[in-house]
Amino acid sequence: MLRTAMAALLCIAPACHALAAGFRQIAIADPGNPPIEADLWYPASAPPVPVRIGLLHESVAENAPLAGSSLGLIVVSHGTGGDAWDHFDTAQALADAGFVVIAPAHTGDTFKDRSRFLSIWDRPRQLHRVLDYMLREWPDHTRLDPDRVGAFGFSAGGFTVLVAAGGVPDMSRIAPHCRDHPTEWTCQMIAQHTPKNAPPQNPLPPTIWVHDARIRTVVVAAPALGYTFGKSGLAGIKMPVQLWRAENDQILPQPFYAQAVADDLPVKPQYHVVPNAGHLDFLTPCSAELAKVAPDICSSAPGFDRMAFHRELDKDVVAFFRANLQ
Repeated sequence: MLRTAMAALLCIAPACHALAAGFRQIAIADPGNPPIEADLWYPASAPPVPVRIGLLHESVAENAPLAGSSLGLIVVSHGTGGDAWDHFDTAQALADAGFVVIAPAHTGDTFKDRSRFLSIWDRPRQLHRVLDYMLREWPDHTRLDPDRVGAFGFSAGGFTVLVAAGGVPDMSRIAPHCRDHPTEWTCQMIAQHTPKNAPPQNPLPPTIWVHDARIRTVVVAAPALGYTFGKSGLAGIKMPVQLWRAENDQILPQPFYAQAVADDLPVKPQYHVVPNAGHLDFLTPCSAELAKVAPDICSSAPGFDRMAFHRELDKDVVAFFRANLQ
């Protein structure tokens, strides 16, 4: 999906007003791999001011000192071909509510570099590395509460946080699913990027999936590959889960993704179905300028107000993390 214009032109719709959110861009060393670029929002001790970040204009307290102590930490995982800015209205809402929010740009699966997007098993490992950095190495790590860690993920990021929370997918389910549903977006992407006459892949060992017991609760929106888990694959997720589904998701259609997760989680999730929404409506609302450049990202169904939806989404996400990360 096109992200270059998105990073440059997005308007923080529910947060176009000033928020008490600090902002920094950092790089996290990842031994044996390129550094993980990440965006960081946090409660600031300075008022926000207009800042130019690339072609983006936003009101943040850039590089301001951190305010508070014993702060909760939320890690955000974006979708395939996305970037750290995909959910920044939600990140700013969480920072305004007193959380520190770290959003990595997943190495090899961003709008700038999609060279490793099929290696989805590496995403939970990257999340684990990011949490190691934030809780052990970040200069302000002593002001975080390691018992108040949550995760938010959308699409491939939803899959990522489910794995990080204890899920174990069975990737051998993909081939038969795609034989039955070859026109699905995910199946088309796999077919287009798998070399012809490639030898059959050996099943991935369960040990390849990196879990992180520091994560205490998760918010999952339109999770990719939901059908790969099943009840046994989700049995290890005993924490509170808030789950979101777009009613008219054409990219990850019913009932194989969010619904499959809702049906198979051992603990009933807080489940939201968004009427008339499409898959990409979970992305931060677009400015009019971006809508002209990237209509595929910005288009919604007639009558659907993405800005109004995000006001409710952000409110519910903040409330859920507050309730479950006391």
